[in-house]
Amino acid sequence: MAEKNWETLEGACYYCKKCRLWETRNHVVIGKGNKNADIMFIGEGPGQQEDLQGIPFVGPAGQLLDKMLKAIDLTIDDVYIANVVKCRPPGNRDPQEDEQEACLNYLRYQLMLVKPKIIVCLGRIAGTAIISPTFRITKQRGQWLERKGYWITSTFHPSALLRDETKKRPAWEDFQAIKQKLIELQ
Repeated sequence: MAEKNWETLEGACYYCKKCRLWETRNHVVIGKGNKNADIMFIGEGPGQQEDLQGIPFVGPAGQLLDKMLKAIDLTIDDVYIANVVKCRPPGNRDPQEDEQEACLNYLRYQLMLVKPKIIVCLGRIAGTAIISPTFRITKQRGQWLERKGYWITSTFHPSALLRDETKKRPAWEDFQAIKQKLIELQ
């Protein structure tokens, strides 16, 4: 990609055919929110509603994420939200490794443009793509590490909270820690 700007990134994503996901997508889903945010949330990939609308986190999981942000006094205007892959995997299956690899440079490009202080991986897929291939969400969520000037942590994906109520308390604790880290970094 030539010049480093949003227009270049979006154009590259819209015309991307680096993996098979382009064949079944309705829309490329790049990101939403404040492009100068201090916090960037990263999920795994678009779901059905996101694919139909071209916007990440607009379905039930996105509505829950909005409530979680509000609980720590943040809104979409305070954060940027993206996914590891930019196209919906068929049937909402997990994105495969080669599909993630095809999109990782787009995600790196987004990080370079947003320049967040904090990266929050939402769920196992984002954690394995960003933190470590051996990442375990149940064991490592809520832990912090600093890498390349970013503070990185993880929590359960909002869709996991919709399926399993017992994960809500740990996720709430993670969000409290995210708010505290943001205060520390200001």
